[in-house]
Amino acid sequence: MVKFETRADRDAIEREMPWADRGVPKTLHAFLERTKQMFGARPAVSFQILSDPRAGAETLDWRTLHGRVTQAANLFRSLGVGEHDVVAYLLPNATETVVTLLGGAIAGIVNPINPLQEPEQIAGILRETGASVLVTLKAFPKTDVPQKAAEAVRLAPNIHTVLEVDLNRYLPIPKRWIVPLIRPKVAVEHQAVVKDFNAECAKMPADRLTFADSAGDRVAAYFHTGGTTGLPKVAQHKYSGMIYNGWLGGTLMFDETDVLICPLPLFHVFAAYPVFMSAIWSGAHTVFPTPAGYRGDGVLDNFWKLIARWKVTFLITVPTAIAALMQRPVDADVSSLKTAISGSAPLPIELYNRFKAATGVEIAEGYGLTEATCLVSCNPPEGGKKVGSVGLALPYCEVRILHCDTDGSVGRECATDEVGEICVSSPGVFAGSTYTEVSKNEGLFAGGRFLRTGDMGRMDADGYLWITGRAKDLIIRGGHNIDPALIEEALAGHPAVALAGAIGQPDAFAGELPCAYVELVAGAEVTAEELTAFAAERIAERAAIPKHVEILPELPKTAVGKVFKPDLRKRAIRRVYDAALGKAGIAASVAEVYEDKRRGLVARLRRDGPVDEARLGPVLDAFTRPWEWGED
Repeated sequence: MVKFETRADRDAIEREMPWADRGVPKTLHAFLERTKQMFGARPAVSFQILSDPRAGAETLDWRTLHGRVTQAANLFRSLGVGEHDVVAYLLPNATETVVTLLGGAIAGIVNPINPLQEPEQIAGILRETGASVLVTLKAFPKTDVPQKAAEAVRLAPNIHTVLEVDLNRYLPIPKRWIVPLIRPKVAVEHQAVVKDFNAECAKMPADRLTFADSAGDRVAAYFHTGGTTGLPKVAQHKYSGMIYNGWLGGTLMFDETDVLICPLPLFHVFAAYPVFMSAIWSGAHTVFPTPAGYRGDGVLDNFWKLIARWKVTFLITVPTAIAALMQRPVDADVSSLKTAISGSAPLPIELYNRFKAATGVEIAEGYGLTEATCLVSCNPPEGGKKVGSVGLALPYCEVRILHCDTDGSVGRECATDEVGEICVSSPGVFAGSTYTEVSKNEGLFAGGRFLRTGDMGRMDADGYLWITGRAKDLIIRGGHNIDPALIEEALAGHPAVALAGAIGQPDAFAGELPCAYVELVAGAEVTAEELTAFAAERIAERAAIPKHVEILPELPKTAVGKVFKPDLRKRAIRRVYDAALGKAGIAASVAEVYEDKRRGLVARLRRDGPVDEARLGPVLDAFTRPWEWGED
């Protein structure tokens, strides 16, 4: 591994040579071939379907994984998938998911889809990407993925072949005998031919591609962002961006002796690129516990024992999972653990401190986004960390804090610690063509080169990046993007509603939860409960249903009549923080919420009686927004 502890280390890496001279493989198959040659007999991937730390698991070494991926790529080509054609997958985690991710990108363009979405949303993505092949689950107890897939395929006539993965092969006897007797029926009929994924792969050669590999760099993956409507944004990823992510992790963080546990889904860029592409470059071993990862039955309860079983060195996690783990005792030997890497949402300082106290391990928080093929910055795992920041820009990634006009023209660059929009240029940024739909790229690039992330932030004097808010009004619930327009449109359909404004209210577990404020038509009468029920019937995505609806005499507005959401966010912070303080029996309340240019929205407290300071911190530090005492 290369030393990466300070900004000087980062700069030294760049000074060695330009990125173009690094000599990394140009295609994903060549990338995987390199790993097979270097680390062929070492473990590559392990998957266990059950969370019991003594349960059976399937482990493939790099040589075997290379063969499985080659077979899958050959299968997809035999089904008519060329370099510009799309293979979608709707799968939980399993060995086949890894194989499909890589094989689909080698044969054509792979399109992972979140199986938690509703069939109409899934179908919208399939139509948007023009996918012709879908890999999904065969009917299996306790999952509705096959049913969703069938309905989505019915609504997406472009799908001509469905390849099914049967999870039953992972179960121990006698459970394996029972599944065929209780396997649910999928009643939906559709136009596609259905085949068995593993059986079809087995017919293909594993030692060579049956077609010429790509001549060089090209688009090889489509990842949808948010997906809260039938017309999602679909980001395009090139081989160069995928391999860049792998080079970063495999050069700066992992080597072939490391074991990564990744309970995050492979339909998300975090697991697909910073984790698994890094494992490919480094030869590290990645463990996927249960199909549903952190959501799997018993995973959180058995988690520390799973770390002990596999002698995990790197924990890949998100703040919501850390919060859940901190509610369970560390009941196993986790001395193998070097560090934890957290992303997808802001990490509350209290969670960082609790995790370090419980495990002796520090969390390195990072920052990335789907549109940049993920990685942008990270707190150095072995170096100085600034808790609350998202670390240093990674090598060959240029981060600017800019003031931009709507057309992407740059007004000026911000000074140190001045808040502006975070803009990024790196080998992972497909300048000018981030999204498949051309119109969605308009105004997206500052100066034509820097991707406008929509996140607001500042850069401190040491080069650490701090995120202070979002220019986009996306609600981020546990790392999942929710478009507030979806909620606002649903509420606006009620005859009593004049205006609606949806925001993310603070939540100690999910980071944010959807919340809506409503202004009624003059003379109309309706309750908040009735509006919540009305919205729930019209919002297909369950995660987007507002957890709090409040009726105001009038919504705050700008001079041109637009709902002024900063005031709504202040109102939500006050309500949520006051409720948390009251529940904890702490004699304090929020006196005001104000905007700080460096820290964003800050809650200023007042004392309503004697306060136990030791109890106050854990209550409010669980949220991501800063707080302070007002003058006594």
